Amino acid sequence: MKMKNLFAVKYFLIAMLAVSIFSCDSDDPEPVNEEELITTLKVTFTGTGNTTGVVEAIFQDLDGEGGNDPVIQHPELMANGTYNVTVQFLNETENPAEDITEEVEEEDEEHQVFFVNTGVDFTYEYTDSDANQNPVGLTGTATTGAAGSGTLQVLLIHEPNKGGSGVSDGDPTNAGGETDISVTFDLTIR
Repeated sequence: MKMKNLFAVKYFLIAMLAVSIFSCDSDDPEPVNEEELITTLKVTFTGTGNTTGVVEAIFQDLDGEGGNDPVIQHPELMANGTYNVTVQFLNETENPAEDITEEVEEEDEEHQVFFVNTGVDFTYEYTDSDANQNPVGLTGTATTGAAGSGTLQVLLIHEPNKGGSGVSDGDPTNAGGETDISVTFDLTIR
């Protein structure tokens, strides 16, 4: 009797293995797009017209949260100026550094960069868009007003509600989605 049970168990296990091997179909879920590690955010302001020079705002945290403090280079812009803006995201734990900006460009319908200023006369206008004509924010134009100081928060949001109220105008309040990175710089306008 024991021998008969062993054969039954053996055939049952073989049948289950065969079913699991050959049961893959197109309804299987797609692999999850894992969030990329962003160690560095670089915002480059290039003066246009009467505004001269190049200014960089840089956030770099190579060891991630909880380790050493990040290295931050805060921007200082000219009053009443106009700047072309480019944004770059890097993973500098890789060698060579991985340019996450390329992934954001490829998946532009799923990403948006936001610029939120507080206490300073600064506006940002998108100059890039995805296939649906919604803003992305990797390039834009910044305009400064009177001299002053405040903060500039730069956010990259994954899967924002680009049709949400104010989102296309750069207001992340109703964007939803997940924040890939959020950095607040001290902004000085001279």
